[in-house]
Amino acid sequence: MSEKKIRVLIVDDQALIRTGIATLLARKADIEVVGQGGNGQEALDQAAALDPDVVLMDVMMPVLDGVEATRQLAARGARPAVILLSTFREDEQVLRGLAAGARGYLLKDVDHRALADAVRVVAGGAALIDPQITAQLLPHLGRLAAAPAASAPPAAQPERLALLTERERAILQMLARGRTNQEISSLLAISVGTVKNHISSILSKLDVRDRTQAALWAQQQGLG
Repeated sequence: MSEKKIRVLIVDDQALIRTGIATLLARKADIEVVGQGGNGQEALDQAAALDPDVVLMDVMMPVLDGVEATRQLAARGARPAVILLSTFREDEQVLRGLAAGARGYLLKDVDHRALADAVRVVAGGAALIDPQITAQLLPHLGRLAAAPAASAPPAAQPERLALLTERERAILQMLARGRTNQEISSLLAISVGTVKNHISSILSKLDVRDRTQAALWAQQQGLG
């Protein structure tokens, strides 16, 4: 039986770019482009109809931009991992996208091999930022670690950490190090389904939206 392909939805207001990305990804044996959209609203509609694993989302689009579409997908509890694609390198744009729930952020001039690898990475549950802009984000992440998050709940950080079981704390540390569900499964000798259950419990106890926020929270607590 052939391995299940990663289902990808491409959303960009320029048809030529959508077609180009689709053509490049079609060459990858493990990736299938299942749909395309021209704006953020179409991204929401197509994601609901097609249930993709990954959405490649342009940042600047009419009707509804990529960041807001990503935020609404996250608010719906939608399944696909979002990779934002942009020509912008501005720190604020990247941070807005990640705060909205994006799992990845890539520049549009990315090599097709790197794009395919990014799709695989986020489909596996990890996060990825274009190496060209990672370094410029470090000062921002340092300030975030030094200051309390505006959305943090009233409970003190140590109290939230104390809610985690020993196994959950170990998994949280692995999330902070960028481990995928499959890697955690192998390292702990438990099923991927059990890993997912633990992660759901971690998100609930820490009161964070997704694994990316959990990983950032763990790094801020020195668990990375």
